[in-house]
Amino acid sequence: MKRPMPPKTLLDINPFDAVSFEPAQELKEWILNTFIDDEGALHNPDHAHISPWDDDLFKVLWASNAFIKADKVVLGQTEKFAPMAVGWRKLRQEKQMLDWFGCIPDFVITIDAQYASQASDTDFCALIEHELYHLGAKRDEDGNYLISPSTGEYKYYLRPHDVEEFYGVVQRYGASESVQKMVDLANNGPTIRKANIAHACGTCLLKLA
Repeated sequence: MKRPMPPKTLLDINPFDAVSFEPAQELKEWILNTFIDDEGALHNPDHAHISPWDDDLFKVLWASNAFIKADKVVLGQTEKFAPMAVGWRKLRQEKQMLDWFGCIPDFVITIDAQYASQASDTDFCALIEHELYHLGAKRDEDGNYLISPSTGEYKYYLRPHDVEEFYGVVQRYGASESVQKMVDLANNGPTIRKANIAHACGTCLLKLA
């Protein structure tokens, strides 16, 4: 299954116009087949708590363009759908989910269509996995997943980033334990070979040389 591309209808939208969205069911299927399925080309056991059969756990949207938050361009976003509203406002938000997906998902992953259409296979896969890592499942002190007694399912939450620090602090005081771990992981090099990414994205293997 080749890496899905955004619909042309979104790519042709003027970036100065209001942002438009379209459900990305094909992208979600590719994500499940590529990263979640045990036989996926880029299978990652870190996502073992994400069930390919729980269709309501998360859904995916294409956005016609990125947005700016805290002076940074946001290319992807994972949100836990929990409308802070009542009455008609809450019903409107739920109706939008039903119109897009036919259900009310626990999480929504939104990807910038413009970026996705131009990003390299590696950068695109990194963005998708970044958003998947935000789908967290709570664990106990022994590392076992916590199960909700009412639903029998994992207790999902919006997982924060592993590391958040200022460049200046690291420069002046050195790397904290979490930053140092990130440095060590980077120095050890990527664990995914280009050939695996090529198979996942449908890239011609001749381009790997």
